[in-house]
Amino acid sequence: MPETKTFKLSPSSLSLMQECPRCFWLTQHEVWKRPSGIFPSLPSGMDRILKEHFDRFRDKGILPPELAKSECKDMKCNLFNEPETLKIWRNNFKGISFEDKQGNILHGAVDNILQKGKKLIVLDYKTRGYALKEDTHEHYQTQLDIYNFLLRKNSYETEDFAFLLFYVPKEVLPTGEVIFDTTLKKMIIDVKNAEKVWKDAIKLLNGDCPEEKCEWCMNIEG
Repeated sequence: MPETKTFKLSPSSLSLMQECPRCFWLTQHEVWKRPSGIFPSLPSGMDRILKEHFDRFRDKGILPPELAKSECKDMKCNLFNEPETLKIWRNNFKGISFEDKQGNILHGAVDNILQKGKKLIVLDYKTRGYALKEDTHEHYQTQLDIYNFLLRKNSYETEDFAFLLFYVPKEVLPTGEVIFDTTLKKMIIDVKNAEKVWKDAIKLLNGDCPEEKCEWCMNIEG
């Protein structure tokens, strides 16, 4: 058995665990890290300007057009109006964190937060290069569950749902502006799923390296 140690995990690392437990174990034990491709800069740029876009509407106390015509308006939602808190929650190095009794840390960085009364609602942006498939939104279930789990562990109330807002390029106008279609998906969240994934991850990491290999880790010794 490997020596017990503490770990700092995130939605992306837990996603790797669900894809390949062995790659996850090797990465967290600093034996080997799965090679990553060059991350395109466009999604990062979109993420930045979308946050600035939403913040401008937050400062005016109104919803942006993408949400003003959606069920968010009917539910009387507002954008979370605590800029300094949101700044921390958005920071990839800080974010929202929870530490268990053994010192293991789970953290995540949100895109935005809506508020309905005293309850918070996670809002996550996704930029896609093509039209959504019927199950596209389902791939982000655990991520949204984790965000809600973290908020509740930090004594915030959250609704039992979250939103994904997809931006998909539609056309380029003669004047050069790129037009995006937007699709808002409401997701029922399950914090028990998040807690189970988290506990499964810690249990896995405190055990032996999984034997089943994928095409990435097949030649790496654990």
